[in-house]
Amino acid sequence: MDKLWVITAREYLERVRTRWFLFSTVFGPVFFAALMILPAIVARRTKASEEVSRIVVLDATGHRLGHRIADGLSVGMIGDTARTRVQEMTPDQLAPAESLATREIVRGELTGYLVLDSAALDGRRVRYAGRNASAEADMDMIRRVVRESVMQTRLEMAGVGPDRSAALVRTQLEFELERITDRGRGGSARVSIAFALIIVVILYMALMLYGQAVLRGVMEEKQTRVAEVVVSSVEPWKLLAGKVIGVGAVGLTQFAVWIGSAILLLRYRAPILEKLGGSAMSFTPPDVTIGMGLVLLLFFVAGYVFYSALFAAVGAMVSSEQEAQQALMPIILLLVSSFVFFQPILSKPTSGLAQTLSWLPFSAPIVMPLRMAVIPVAGWEVAVALISVAAGSYIAVWIAARIYRTGMLMYGKRPTMRELARWLRTT
Repeated sequence: MDKLWVITAREYLERVRTRWFLFSTVFGPVFFAALMILPAIVARRTKASEEVSRIVVLDATGHRLGHRIADGLSVGMIGDTARTRVQEMTPDQLAPAESLATREIVRGELTGYLVLDSAALDGRRVRYAGRNASAEADMDMIRRVVRESVMQTRLEMAGVGPDRSAALVRTQLEFELERITDRGRGGSARVSIAFALIIVVILYMALMLYGQAVLRGVMEEKQTRVAEVVVSSVEPWKLLAGKVIGVGAVGLTQFAVWIGSAILLLRYRAPILEKLGGSAMSFTPPDVTIGMGLVLLLFFVAGYVFYSALFAAVGAMVSSEQEAQQALMPIILLLVSSFVFFQPILSKPTSGLAQTLSWLPFSAPIVMPLRMAVIPVAGWEVAVALISVAAGSYIAVWIAARIYRTGMLMYGKRPTMRELARWLRTT
């Protein structure tokens, strides 16, 4: 066991001392901060430009709708920017008025023009043309003001008083979403979906990245002939186990830093945003218990052992990067298949497909945490999934150790399936 510890410590220290590890470990909290803070800042600052009110409204409705829209566009504008011009006219005068407004826009005297006719009062169509027609924030503001103004005008035409109509059209509703599962109410749908997406992406990327780290480490030792010296003094399975454990410890170290930074950012998100000049949007963190956190950790560890053992076996079989990419394809497909079914499982996490994939050793490390994030999963299902992944990991390590023992000393060509079978039978 002393040799296993030495190998594990070497694999761990060799990687945590690199610049790439420091960069990725520091970049994780920066990335989390960007996800938590930037959307709130962007949402606060993404607003219509002051040019949005620098337009002319061509009003042929006969109900002073243009003046109401001009007042709405000028709210919050100051100085010369709040100068929406209204021209009331008959429908026959619209065409020449549009031509004149177009020339003013070309000369830079206006930003755009809005055409109101009987179709606007009927709630069917409003036309706008201008230099900012592709500015989404400006168009959102114009659409909102026009919609409220048309609705208020139509209510007043139907006999509703001005104050009452203004209150009705400006009613704001907060639309909350809550999941109802087979076991009852399941909490906020948005939070559950976001949490599930984060879990799936993190597990997928971690299994892929750290599995490939094991592959590169094995190939490097094989290509530099270091394995020939080490294998003479250390049992091959200890060398393989030390590499897998060491790289896995690197991944857990990064996760610990990332999770800790994410918790701190969630706690101090509101004060940070206040110092940056705004208030934080409401955010309800997911309800993650200590037990659920431990189960997610077990799935990560078991899944990592399963895939890293297979990656190590591939590294021992091949002699070049090109051969490795070809030999890795079946393993990559196993991992990708779990990610491909994200949407169907998220839509119906109690389906037969979701249950089956959550029990298979190659897909359970991703699919079961995904299901646990969106619905309460029975304890026996979680236990079956963990046993399945543990058994699959044991078989993968057994296969990888036998391939590793012989493959690390083989050079020149990839083994055939018959040769691999002979390696596995060798005691």
